[in-house]
Amino acid sequence: MNGDQVLAKILKAEGVEWISCFPAQTLIDACSREGIRPILCRQERAGVNMADGFSRINNGKKIGVFTMQTGPGAENAFGGVAQAFADSVPILLLPGGQPSPRMGVPPNFEAVPNYQGITKWAGLINMVERIPEMVSRAMTQLKHGRMGPVLLEFPRDVALAEYPRENLEYEPVVVHKSGASQEDVRDVVTALLNASDPVINVGQGVLYAEATPELIEFAELTNIPVMTTLAGKSAFPENHRLALGTGASSGTLMCHHFLEKADLVLGLGTSFTISNFNAPMPAGVTLAHITNCAEDVNKDYRVDLGAIGDAKIVIQQMIEETKRQLGAEGRGDVHGVVDAINKSREQFNSEWGARFNSDEVPISPYRVINEMIKNVDVANSIVTHDSGYPREQIVPFWPVVTPRGYIGWGKSTQLGYGLGLALGAKLAAPDKTVINLMGDAAFGMSGMDIETAARSEIGTLTIILNNGVMTHYHDHFPHAAEHWGSNKLGGDYAKIAEGLGAYSEKVDSPDQVGPAILRALEATKNNQPAVLEMMTKEEETIARYWR
Repeated sequence: MNGDQVLAKILKAEGVEWISCFPAQTLIDACSREGIRPILCRQERAGVNMADGFSRINNGKKIGVFTMQTGPGAENAFGGVAQAFADSVPILLLPGGQPSPRMGVPPNFEAVPNYQGITKWAGLINMVERIPEMVSRAMTQLKHGRMGPVLLEFPRDVALAEYPRENLEYEPVVVHKSGASQEDVRDVVTALLNASDPVINVGQGVLYAEATPELIEFAELTNIPVMTTLAGKSAFPENHRLALGTGASSGTLMCHHFLEKADLVLGLGTSFTISNFNAPMPAGVTLAHITNCAEDVNKDYRVDLGAIGDAKIVIQQMIEETKRQLGAEGRGDVHGVVDAINKSREQFNSEWGARFNSDEVPISPYRVINEMIKNVDVANSIVTHDSGYPREQIVPFWPVVTPRGYIGWGKSTQLGYGLGLALGAKLAAPDKTVINLMGDAAFGMSGMDIETAARSEIGTLTIILNNGVMTHYHDHFPHAAEHWGSNKLGGDYAKIAEGLGAYSEKVDSPDQVGPAILRALEATKNNQPAVLEMMTKEEETIARYWR
């Protein structure tokens, strides 16, 4: 066996079913021979994004893998890895590397020193004998603590070298988890039960821990309302009586109302990062923080109470402590929380209802979202968005009810990210409807990978909101917009998608949005990607309550 064959066998042992790749990398063929499907993307960033979406939907239980060639391949993948790092997504990156005699010779690109700022851990496989050891270290990093990308640079001479042992001995990495101090759990629960207006703010740590059932049980025992971060959207069903929805750059009126009057906020599985894409925590209130990443405690907000541990285990501890303090039935709606949520939700729906039923031409983006809700089985779907206004418009309103039924992201905001995410999500959950909502600018960044979906028979639905401009950018450069049209974009994206092998339609009438969605979904059932180009208005009004 040579190094490529050894690494391919280890990936197979770790449960890797497919790899995204591009293009000159001898590991690709070794993986194919081992029964690992290679999916060649049209650009490296899209391949990284596909691995990202796959890892998210599997909650890191299965890891997305991307391999790229030495030098330019590793250089081109950088943006996608930076996005995964910002959103704490576990993916394994396997760039080729310079052979030993060429290491340290400029301008040769070496991945390890250049990627250290955007990976959780980066290592170099410098000897063929060390491949099992180094992959074990990488997998351990991927499956413990903070989620994030891990890189193993694989030099060509190591990949082609002969493995010195006849038998390969490798045991897949076992995941180890821990709970929190019982005293910390007791103090957090006591403070929550004594608060008059507590709110639970849930991040993606609950998704990775697969702790939604425990979260629901705890919320019902204590009758505390639950909001989610952008990355945590789908961790709590938004049709639940205690659901406030998502608080992000845009968010629900319910989140705003309850944060305004909160006297305690519990951050659960969130980093509590101050960001334009997280709702700001109210000043002067008690903050409690439950996370498995100790380095996040007091990072941005000074917290009063904390507990360090896996979200699922800690919530189970909190349930036990709540029952000890209140009894097995917990407490009822002692503060009239459910009525208050319903009242706020009614106001929210009243404020936005007209936009969702608009007959405007060009079409309102909110009418498109409403037709999606009406014509898609939300419980059996995975929806994501792209950067900018498509994200701001859909996040507060998509009524996700199942964990990972939505992929929210935003700590970095790279245009074109959503398409690769959707492709990876479909590979992770082939029986689900997978939809990416994107703008025309985002399509320009990543649209060629519609051909990857067609060639690889990945039946996703891409909905392009085409308003011909970069929304609101006339304010960023008014002179350039007026005199040079710098905010304007053009193209017939339905024709492009058809040429790339997708089912496609251009829709310019609001009464045709729903029927077009149904026709596109029929095409995706045959593993053909579908693209709908919706001719929309420039809509700058978004649900942004805390600015």
